[in-house]
Amino acid sequence: MKAVRVHEYGGPEVLKADADVAIPAPKDNEVLIKVLAAGVNPVDTYIRTGTHSRRPPLPYIPGMDAAGLVEKVGSQVKNVKAGDRVFTVGADSGAYAQYATATADLVFPLHSNLDFDQGASLGVPYFTAYRALFTRGHCKPGETVLVHGASGAVGIAAVQIARAHGLTVFGTAGTEEGLKLVQQVGAHHVFNHREQGYMDKIRVASPNGEGVDIILEMLANVNLDNDLQIMRWKTGRVMVSLSRRRVSSVDALHLQVIGSRGPVQINPRYTMAKESDIRGVTLFSSSKEDWSEMGAAINAGMELGYIKPIVGATYPLHEAARSHHDVINNEGTRGKLILHTWE
Repeated sequence: MKAVRVHEYGGPEVLKADADVAIPAPKDNEVLIKVLAAGVNPVDTYIRTGTHSRRPPLPYIPGMDAAGLVEKVGSQVKNVKAGDRVFTVGADSGAYAQYATATADLVFPLHSNLDFDQGASLGVPYFTAYRALFTRGHCKPGETVLVHGASGAVGIAAVQIARAHGLTVFGTAGTEEGLKLVQQVGAHHVFNHREQGYMDKIRVASPNGEGVDIILEMLANVNLDNDLQIMRWKTGRVMVSLSRRRVSSVDALHLQVIGSRGPVQINPRYTMAKESDIRGVTLFSSSKEDWSEMGAAINAGMELGYIKPIVGATYPLHEAARSHHDVINNEGTRGKLILHTWE
């Protein structure tokens, strides 16, 4: 089969398209998927550099998100069968390939409402958004949520899910096109995060000017201190996820985050005065029960039609290096980046 492999850690240039890679054999509890589309996530790039906590042995095939057809199942697999349309959030053998294996618990039916590109857009973005909003954030209908970077893959997922569950949704983006997209996918109010004083506008727009209940934060080192100033008294909580490298810890606040594009400094008094919370979100800390709950919720969203992933760009498999450059460096992110494995 064709697959992209990393033979040494480094920049995007280490992604090499190989033509004669062995098709992986599924274990008893695994599913072999004929991959028709693979999703590109920022975390794929961190693992590739060798600086992430996860360091797979070389050579390895990157990627976790994939969609396609079940080719074969292990002897213990009961939830899917050969020929089924599926997506996965955990391709064990790597998603950037024409075939991939995944543990059956992380393989889910792909509803006919969605195509395979959209299916490959579901995994990390939609499961992370759901976990941030409900498993960790305990959101309730009637609350107000601010989604930073709402035109990105996780942001779009969060806007769609939050709107469908009765929250008032504020979203930010950095371009006019991005702002229109965020409004299109369901945000009640949109704000340009490149404008001076946009956080003041968010506070004014919040119910009674009291601030927002929950913030989904994608770039903690830039926004966290300002986030704490627009939190609603007593109910406010900031969810930090999918940030980029390293963040300094603040023990007194029990700050638990996986990274940022640099260190962050905050004024602890902002949390003390309003008794607000900062909560980290790590998708792969999910329990088996968590995965089942998230999968059921996302399946319902597909059936009802409110989960509609936006595909930002597609690439043939041999242009995986360009997709890694774009997922980190493109300004005004607009949806999920997808690799077509059979082009």
